[in-house]
Amino acid sequence: MRACERFLKYVQVYTTSDPDSTAVPSSARQLDLARMLEAEMKALGLEGVHVDPYGIVYGWLPATPGCEDVPALGFIAHMDTAPDFSGENVKPQIIEHYDGGDVLLAGSGDVLSVAAFPSLKKLEGMTLITTDGTTLLGADDKAGIAEILTAVEAVLASGAPHGKLCIAFTPDEEIGSGVDHFDVEKFGAAAAYTLDGGEEGEIAYETFNAADARVTFRGLSVHPGSSKDTMINASLVAMEYNALLPAGETPRLTEGYEGFYHLHGMEGDVEQASLHYIIRDHDRASFECRKQTMRHAAKTINERYGREVVTLAIKDSYYNMADKLVDHMELIENARRAAALAGMEPFTAPVRGGTDGCRLSYMGLPTPDLCTGGFAYHGKFEHIAMESMDRCARMVELLMTSVR
Repeated sequence: MRACERFLKYVQVYTTSDPDSTAVPSSARQLDLARMLEAEMKALGLEGVHVDPYGIVYGWLPATPGCEDVPALGFIAHMDTAPDFSGENVKPQIIEHYDGGDVLLAGSGDVLSVAAFPSLKKLEGMTLITTDGTTLLGADDKAGIAEILTAVEAVLASGAPHGKLCIAFTPDEEIGSGVDHFDVEKFGAAAAYTLDGGEEGEIAYETFNAADARVTFRGLSVHPGSSKDTMINASLVAMEYNALLPAGETPRLTEGYEGFYHLHGMEGDVEQASLHYIIRDHDRASFECRKQTMRHAAKTINERYGREVVTLAIKDSYYNMADKLVDHMELIENARRAAALAGMEPFTAPVRGGTDGCRLSYMGLPTPDLCTGGFAYHGKFEHIAMESMDRCARMVELLMTSVR
């Protein structure tokens, strides 16, 4: 079975995670895909397949005779889709022999344009899969799941020698809790790869350092007709606070290794207001400076008003996995060779985000990230090519059967 066939089946399952839930997994609907994958993995012949109490799907393929001493290698992808955009009732559009031009998304009337997404030109001549404009597609990360299981099927069919292979599919990656309950010891791999990347050929071992910042503002409301030197408008103070942050350091104005402050949400009135930021930087020292800038802005506002108007809470989310992978660069070189043999042009790029591999690497399981072939994740313009998925699956197969 081709990876795209599996993928088109998986995207029909509604698996959006819920950032406001305290349940594990955050949405019970993720278990629908977990159980589907459990059955499929058993049918393929993996051993020990089960869904654990936290919604993680595990399975293992024992080493072939003579390869028992080869270090076990893991492959991981996540089942949930991002809560940023609807992941329910996905209706993929399939365009064979894509001509490289703009694509009408029939459900919404939006246009997936080459002007906005120049990378579309790289997919000319392939079979393109897009959304219909009313939902996201789910290539992040159902393409990764499909490619891993397609590679497992190919390994079993070929009879090629391999060490022990460890497979896992996690929930809730999109809300940052995908590996909260991941059992590294049970998984049993010496190293692993997540398949959660983008353009084919991409191999990533550098990510952001990340933190979440919640800023609350306590105002003082009095009648506006008699409020001189008395009223403190919490919403206006929130605007003052944001103005103290570097205006040019937002996601829209940064790229590559450049960090940012991202105002992710806001609400308020005169009495109360709140701002929600995410803080990102590849360099750890710069990351700490960004957090200090936010603390200094809060101190400045409080001194300006002579009272505690601003309260700031910062919580670190994850750290740059490069710090943990620097001693495991053979994983990157192996991936480069496999990508090239699979017909891709391998390249490394810093991930402007995070993956389950960030936290897993800090949990003692070195885990760089590999491409799935997709573009424009988390929205209605998400797209992927079938042929890219084939090459990604082949890359994984080669990694699985490369006796190290």
